[in-house]
Amino acid sequence: MLEFEEPSDLVHHDVEVNGHRLHVASIGEGATLLFLHGWPEFWATWLPLMQRLKRHFKIVAPDFYGFGRSDKSIGARDDVDAEFHARDLAALIPKFTSDAPIIVAHDVGAFVGQCLAQRNPSSVRGLFFFDCPTAAVGRGWIEEGQINEIWYQSFHQTSLAEQLVSHNKQTCRLYFQYFLQHWSHKKEAFNEALDLWVENFSAEGALAGGFNWYRSYNARRLRALAGELAEINPLIPHKTRVWWGRHDPICRSEWSNTLNRVFADFTVAFAEEAGHFPHVEMPDAAAAEIMQFAKTLG
Repeated sequence: MLEFEEPSDLVHHDVEVNGHRLHVASIGEGATLLFLHGWPEFWATWLPLMQRLKRHFKIVAPDFYGFGRSDKSIGARDDVDAEFHARDLAALIPKFTSDAPIIVAHDVGAFVGQCLAQRNPSSVRGLFFFDCPTAAVGRGWIEEGQINEIWYQSFHQTSLAEQLVSHNKQTCRLYFQYFLQHWSHKKEAFNEALDLWVENFSAEGALAGGFNWYRSYNARRLRALAGELAEINPLIPHKTRVWWGRHDPICRSEWSNTLNRVFADFTVAFAEEAGHFPHVEMPDAAAAEIMQFAKTLG
C-alpha cells in the first residue's frame, strides 16, 4: 500500500464559511470523523488513515484557513487562533453531517478541537487526540532543555522565516524534511510524502498561512508559560481518548500528567513506536484505536 496515494473515491470540496473558502477532503460513509491537522500538516496527513477507515466512517478532513488549499491571507496576521478555527468548524460541520462528529485531532488541531468542545459542545460527540498539547503544559514547554525544541515558534513570527524557507524548492524541502524526520520516531515515515509537503508549502501564501498560527497564538502561549492557564475551568466533559507517541520530542508523552486539568472524562495510552505523528508512523494501530474509541461512544 502506498500510504499517501490518493484514493479514487476521495472527494475535494470548496466550502464557504464565515466569508472565506475552506478546502475539505471527504471519503467514506457512516458515522462522521472530523480530522483536524497540525503544523506542518494539511489534509493529506490523514491519507494513511483514510485508506484504513473509509469503509467504516465518513471522514471529513478540512484544511484550516491559511493552510493547504484553503484561502490564505496576504502577509502576517495575528487573529487566526484556535477560536477563529473553531468558529469555522462550527459553521462547517452542518454542511457535512446532521449529527455531531467524533473529533480526531493532532497538534494545532488539538488546541482547535478543545476550543470547539468548550464553545460548541453540542457539535462534538467525542474527542480523540494523537498526542495532546494543552495550555496546562505551562512551563513544561521551556523546562529541562525543552526551550531548545520550540525555537521555531518564535522564528515563525519573524518576516525572515518566510523569506528564508521560500527561497527556493530546496530550502523548502530542507526545512520541512527536518521537522518531519526530527519529530518522528520512525524517521522514514514521511519519505513517500515529502514531495507532497514541498508542493503544498511552496504554494503562494502557504508558509505565511501556517506561520500565522504562531503569531496568533503567541499571547496565549506566553500566558501558559507564565502559569496563568494551568487549568481549564470548567473541565471539558466530552469522552476523550489520547493516544500519545511515546518518543515525541516536541509534545512530550510525560505531559499526559496534565490531562486531568483539562478533561473530565479521559483515557490515555501510548504509541510505543511513534514520535509526534502516530497517525503516520503507526497507521494500522492508530486506525484500530479510533475504531475502538468510536465503539465506546455507543
